[in-house]
Amino acid sequence: MLRTEHEFTLPMGYLDAEGMLHRDGVMRLSTAADEILPLKDPRVQKNPAYLTVILLSRVITRLGSVDPVTPNVIEGLFASDLAFLQRMYNDVNRLDDEGSVVTCPQCQHAFTLEHTLSGEF
Repeated sequence: MLRTEHEFTLPMGYLDAEGMLHRDGVMRLSTAADEILPLKDPRVQKNPAYLTVILLSRVITRLGSVDPVTPNVIEGLFASDLAFLQRMYNDVNRLDDEGSVVTCPQCQHAFTLEHTLSGEF
């Protein structure tokens, strides 16, 4: 059975405006729309690294009692938590298999995929 949601606990936690710490959350699998639609966002067009922020805000369905998880929430994460979520995104979406070989359906050319979270350097 396909597991579409994955629970996590942030190493540091998101500290909200009231001083409450939120560490437990849920990330769902990414869809093609999650990867493509943020490319139209002007913040991403101005700064491609911002794609990570938008993408994570789309796939994190719960973070403590924070509702909704917006790009501003992701911006407020500590760097170690952002790195943790980037690695988790790659893991749950199976983007960690370095050396995955795929074949172009049109020209039949085989090539190796480079797997990184969108917007990651």
